[in-house]
Amino acid sequence: MNTETDSEPSDAEIAVEPNKKKPKFDRSIVEGPLSSAVWKIAWPTMLTNAIAGMQGIVDHVLVGNLVGYKANAAIGISFQIFLVVIVFIASIFTGMSVLVARFAGAHEPEKVNRTVYQAFLTAVFIAVGIMAPVGYFVAPFLLDFVSSDVEVKAEALPFLRITFVFSFGLLIYFMTSGALRSAGDAKTPMILGVVMTILNLLLNIVFIRGLGPIPAYGTMGSAIGTSIATGLVGLYAIYKMWSGGWVVGFPRGQGWAPDWKVIRSLFKFGLPTGFQGIAMNIGGVLMLSFIGSLAESAAAQAAYAVSYTQLFSLITWTSVGLMGAAAAVAGQNIGAGHPDRAYAAVNTAARFGLIGSAFLGFFFFFFPAQLLAIFGMTDPQAVAIGVQLMRVLAFSGLFISVALTYTGGLQGTGDTKSPLYISIISQVIIPLGICFAINRFGTLEPIHIWLAILAGHVTRCALSVMRFLQGKWRHITVDIEQTAAPN
Repeated sequence: MNTETDSEPSDAEIAVEPNKKKPKFDRSIVEGPLSSAVWKIAWPTMLTNAIAGMQGIVDHVLVGNLVGYKANAAIGISFQIFLVVIVFIASIFTGMSVLVARFAGAHEPEKVNRTVYQAFLTAVFIAVGIMAPVGYFVAPFLLDFVSSDVEVKAEALPFLRITFVFSFGLLIYFMTSGALRSAGDAKTPMILGVVMTILNLLLNIVFIRGLGPIPAYGTMGSAIGTSIATGLVGLYAIYKMWSGGWVVGFPRGQGWAPDWKVIRSLFKFGLPTGFQGIAMNIGGVLMLSFIGSLAESAAAQAAYAVSYTQLFSLITWTSVGLMGAAAAVAGQNIGAGHPDRAYAAVNTAARFGLIGSAFLGFFFFFFPAQLLAIFGMTDPQAVAIGVQLMRVLAFSGLFISVALTYTGGLQGTGDTKSPLYISIISQVIIPLGICFAINRFGTLEPIHIWLAILAGHVTRCALSVMRFLQGKWRHITVDIEQTAAPN
């Protein structure tokens, strides 16, 4: 049981002062047991991400069995391209999360809400004014860069265009989830994520296979179902933030115009994460170009899409949940003036991540063919390459799970630049350098690409842990208090 503080009045005090409310934020994050605090944020996020990952798996299973393995490749390369853009755009939400966690830890709800509203305005402008029109027209050129297979590109183009044009709901969902988690509420994003995934699953089955008067759209149907599901959840999130039903919401009495000082602060902390995402995903796209250059390119791209993009996401998405927990708990404790608790929280999250990735890695290593068969992958060449990749990923997951939790610790405390530099080295220079050297001086084979990915993950883990242990994040300050205060 938590002891009462000046910020948490007793029941007797509330009875005497009926207009005085209890704090909105969960103070156990900055006062209670650390393992419980980390797990409280982590498990709903991990569950949400795992369910979302299962949705992607279901999409691949459906298109793989109904359309063919080239449809798997089409969704895989389209998703990789979209990630390059969406991760950069969503960087403003990392900046938002840094500020929200600090202000929640310091118990300043007005500043939390002002930050969230400015992030919302920015997300709307980017989704509608930039991503939709630009994404539609550049999609063919992006696909030409990552694939030479005409059939794969024909399947991928409508999927990618629909995903870009109707990205609004997904951005709002990411923004809302990040704000709620940073403020200490991870259960509401979990509920939103589960509802969105169920809607997505049902709609995708309808639009991929067809039902009644609705024709079978195949690969494109997956994008249609996802866009409708994310759009509905995004609209509901806007309603809840407007009505004030959550721990975060839109501010009252502070004006509705953009606050450029706050927006600049969002980008100050968020842009390094955006460039980090670009570096990582451009590295992924360039890796796809190496895969596309192989003699067995279609089979290798399908194996990559299923093994790395989907099955490995069971590790990365759960690790991303722990990364978010590490960021939220560390950020709130820094805001509350408890840097030692922030340090211990990140170490705790890393231990959780290592255990989870070891469990999943066991199945990756010993039962890869059985996992690939779920996706309808029966082509002997694709299966052989996929089994090879799965066994490498069984070890790679151990390193990436630890790396992501320490990345969360750095970002949550305001050090968003170090992960950028680490990602450039580990996700671009090292793996692509290995592939380029082998391709230049020898014959590039799929196993060389898979081992290059492993080398990048090992490097990212080592550098992330070393940077966090240096402790320079303890001295980072957040300086927008005056601009975020009520008018």
